[in-house]
Amino acid sequence: MKHIHIIGIGTGNPEHVTIQAINAMNAADVVFLPVKGTGKEELAEIRREICERYITRPGSRVCEFAVPQRQTADRTYPQSVDAWHGEIARIYRELISGLPEDGGGAFLVWGDPSLYDSTIRIIERVRQEAGLDFDYSVIPGITSIQALAASHKIPVNLVGKPIEITTGRRLAHDGLLTDSTVVMLDGEQAFAKIDDPDAEIFWGAYLGTKDEIVRSGRLGDIAAEILALRAEARQRHGWIMDIYLLRKGRDFKE
Repeated sequence: MKHIHIIGIGTGNPEHVTIQAINAMNAADVVFLPVKGTGKEELAEIRREICERYITRPGSRVCEFAVPQRQTADRTYPQSVDAWHGEIARIYRELISGLPEDGGGAFLVWGDPSLYDSTIRIIERVRQEAGLDFDYSVIPGITSIQALAASHKIPVNLVGKPIEITTGRRLAHDGLLTDSTVVMLDGEQAFAKIDDPDAEIFWGAYLGTKDEIVRSGRLGDIAAEILALRAEARQRHGWIMDIYLLRKGRDFKE
């Protein structure tokens, strides 16, 4: 039976790749490498570097494929994501169909496959819709949350307090609900709209790469600086991946 390895590779530092991930990469006949087009070539280069550094199996090869852009016109967010996943599933089906009957393939996932990534969903969609006979395994990776906390030298949680992991869209809609809120996928810079200037923010971009930027402090004091840093970095690179933790309160305070 064909086997697919869904491998978390961390946030951009090749040294984030675990021994388990390296073994899975070398168990695959083909490593499928996504290319996201102009402006995001650096993301593909990091994946290529990981492959060049760690794949030692004779005859193993890398197969690059183009990732379609998500179309948002005249669609709700769930509709646009569902249609986009359908397009990617068709590509995955072709890639998996091309494997030998007992062959293995691998998809390299930024961060961890379980956290704001849809590779597992799409692979399940391929299995359900295409009738292909294959199984798969998931290899965990270092998440951007872990990388953020390590760079700032902080624990994510306050003692005895809950943590929320959400998106910029939800933060803008719901506001700051918990003592520790990790915010991902924030294209709207929702932190700048939070009406709690005494909250702390721990922000990071390009975590794990040579271009890493981190800032922390009282939200009311540094929100404008982060906005400026983010805009300049996005213009320079053509893309940005950032994440932040918003925190209110202190350890051991009820």
